[in-house]
Amino acid sequence: MRLTKYTDLALRTVMRLAVVDDGELLTTREIAEAMRVPYTHTTKAITHLQRLGVVEARRGRNGGLALTGTGRRIGVGRLVRALEGDREAVTCEGDVPCPLAGECRLRRALREAQEAFYSSLDRLVVDDLVSSRTGPVLLSLGVPHG
Repeated sequence: MRLTKYTDLALRTVMRLAVVDDGELLTTREIAEAMRVPYTHTTKAITHLQRLGVVEARRGRNGGLALTGTGRRIGVGRLVRALEGDREAVTCEGDVPCPLAGECRLRRALREAQEAFYSSLDRLVVDDLVSSRTGPVLLSLGVPHG
């Protein structure tokens, strides 16, 4: 299964926020620059993550973004489902509906494969994604080397 770039960016944002020191806040601009993606794309993903209760935005001079407790404990499969929406791997309807739609077993097989993909991610939480060697790499994103 292939995730959208939007979901990829949202997951990387959550992972980056998961490794900041307690009390440290990152801005949307800092995350966008570290991930080398447009600010507007990052803003859209962060807004969605806020609505899901995964990210908290604090306003003001010392404001920024922080991962919530829910964000640390959320299942990766659940998060991916929420970010991807209820899209099926194949669309049988549309302007030119598939002539096999009534008798095709492919759609069901792909839906089951998609659910198996999500289920395999359900075993992980965000903190699992940033353990080991991944954490230090995430911390180095956006840090000038020289």
